[in-house]
Amino acid sequence: MELETLKESLFAVEPAEFEALAKEVFLFQYQHNEIYRRYADAIGCKAAAVTGLQDIPFLPIRFFKTHEVITTAFEPEVYFESSGTTGTVNSKHLVKDAALYTESFTSAFELFYGPATDFCILGLLPSYLERGHSSLVFMVDQLIRDSGHPQSGFYLQDFESLAQTLQQLEERGQKTLLIGVTYALLDFAEQFPRALQHTIVMETGGMKGRRRELIRAEVHDRLQQHFGTAAVHSEYGMTELLSQAYSKGAGIFDTPPWMRMVLREEEDPLSVITRPGRGVLNVIDLANLYSCSFIATDDLGIVHANGTFEVLGRRDNSDIRGCSLLAL
Repeated sequence: MELETLKESLFAVEPAEFEALAKEVFLFQYQHNEIYRRYADAIGCKAAAVTGLQDIPFLPIRFFKTHEVITTAFEPEVYFESSGTTGTVNSKHLVKDAALYTESFTSAFELFYGPATDFCILGLLPSYLERGHSSLVFMVDQLIRDSGHPQSGFYLQDFESLAQTLQQLEERGQKTLLIGVTYALLDFAEQFPRALQHTIVMETGGMKGRRRELIRAEVHDRLQQHFGTAAVHSEYGMTELLSQAYSKGAGIFDTPPWMRMVLREEEDPLSVITRPGRGVLNVIDLANLYSCSFIATDDLGIVHANGTFEVLGRRDNSDIRGCSLLAL
């Protein structure tokens, strides 16, 4: 399949076409991504023998910390970098075409929630705003601008101003999205509890040492109590992905058509399980056309028969065995 045809197919893929398109993306990336090809060769993958998702190798996510994971040679238009503590190595995602990322997240948001113009969008992402090159900030900033609402915007630590804005929006019955990093949402909810009838509260995960780690159910229970909402929504994304999954409650995530979750066995990092069950999450993100669309994450999870999934937490040992096969 020609590259332009491949790009045009990404966001129009039907479920029945997904596996065939994923194979085309694999062949393209195997040919034009040196790091991915060397990893696939090192674990004994024969490209000619790949007939389905179960045969495709998934690149351990930590390669984004140690290598430039790029498909074709290019100067990145933008790059995204993960947050980290002092002394840690951050992941870096080099993006050839920022418009591809924008099309991915705007299409997914509209698929799950409708057009951004329906919302006033409030971003509570202080730790992400304090550092540069956050893919989450890039996404929320674009959605804020797309909303066109005069009160859409970011908030740092000015909780009082945020509370006043929410009050005004609620009084007007304005459909609102409050999207925030988990610790900041909890801090705000505890200091300014209020009933939110017209506002979607969406957490993006992340304590980053700011608060005691809580399981998602406990986080949602606290937020629901303070905001009086029937459900708390969640976003599942990461620096290494150009697509996001969303949960509208109970921690059950759904993916856009160009993204899919499969599993691997915790004790066998090279296994691929395409049936429902419990294991470690592997993600297929076809929007990652110019990096790697097949990534082995460090998240434990459950994949259901209808394609939805849950995230149970991190693996105890996040360094996937086999990474040392490609030491450069």
